[in-house]
Amino acid sequence: MKSTATEIEDKVDELLACLDKDSQHLQESLSQLNKLRSFVIKRDDSGMGQLLKIIQAESNSYSHHESKRQTIRKELANALGCNTEQMTLSALEANLPKEKKAQVTKKKAKLMSLTKELKKEYLSTALLLSDCARFNNLLLKSIFDLGKTGAVYYNSNGATKQQTDLAFVNLQF
Repeated sequence: MKSTATEIEDKVDELLACLDKDSQHLQESLSQLNKLRSFVIKRDDSGMGQLLKIIQAESNSYSHHESKRQTIRKELANALGCNTEQMTLSALEANLPKEKKAQVTKKKAKLMSLTKELKKEYLSTALLLSDCARFNNLLLKSIFDLGKTGAVYYNSNGATKQQTDLAFVNLQF
């Protein structure tokens, strides 16, 4: 029993270190969203390209971290005798001594607040990009519909005919 308790505490310490890295990753994601919005507003294509390369590199390295966290979660579930799906931070808190419980509670609260902030920033970024796409579509439509009055003409038979000529000048020498 004593070795199991020590094993659980060691795994909890590993999990706490993983949660610290998760917090750091969420903060970096928040920073990247802010940079992305800035680059979009400034129309900085090279900055967006560099940011994309950074995000791709971090994504590859973060997948290793996620698998490590899932492994720790499985080991904790086995040590506590429950399903992996049932092993959450809340369930872990219930099975820990007071000092470890406080640490897990603190990490959990920090992760929840960062996740809430990330959702808000993600929504703001998505709305900005949506508005940019809408403005671009309106701009393109106004350019290609330039000179079209939308007026309907009637021929001698009473049939409708729309204006087909454009205001663009066709210059041929």
